[in-house]
Amino acid sequence: MPKEKRTLEPSEAAVSDVVGKLIEFWGFKRNMGRIWSVLYLSPDPLSAEDLRQSLKLSSGAVSMTVNDLLRWGVVRKVWVQGERKDFYTAEVQLWRMISRVFNEREKTEIVMAIEAFDEALADVAKLRSSSDPKVRARAELQYDRIKQLLELAKLGKRLIETLLATAKIDAEPLVRFLLRQQAPSAQDT
Repeated sequence: MPKEKRTLEPSEAAVSDVVGKLIEFWGFKRNMGRIWSVLYLSPDPLSAEDLRQSLKLSSGAVSMTVNDLLRWGVVRKVWVQGERKDFYTAEVQLWRMISRVFNEREKTEIVMAIEAFDEALADVAKLRSSSDPKVRARAELQYDRIKQLLELAKLGKRLIETLLATAKIDAEPLVRFLLRQQAPSAQDT
């Protein structure tokens, strides 16, 4: 008996599109968000073929995107008894998923920025003792401004490290609690 084609409910399609747009805004491929959200909303693991049918993507697009998601650790391969093909499920602990991305991407970028600012400061510092008053004045201005950028980058690094440290403990109950506190109650509306 052939397996029934999988289609998305309107709510699934809407969430998939929104998450895809958000993910794209953050610099990832839109289909990464779309596939992750379909898996996230699915009560059961899905195969690549299920994802292909649901999102109307090519087999190659699904394969490449799932591999990217596996590499980021936001999707994992699972075994389904009696099946020979691979099935996938989404990381459902959102805080863990976000902290992994912050650690591997944002923190790396900030560390590289800090190194670049340090090198630029060293280069500009040499010009601060120039005999030419214009060169010296320009170097002083640039030194002060690069130093401000460096301090901002260091602050960003500390913020990310603090965020990542809290992610090691499961912060999701706190996040859920805070979100509930911010949601307007029926009495407020």
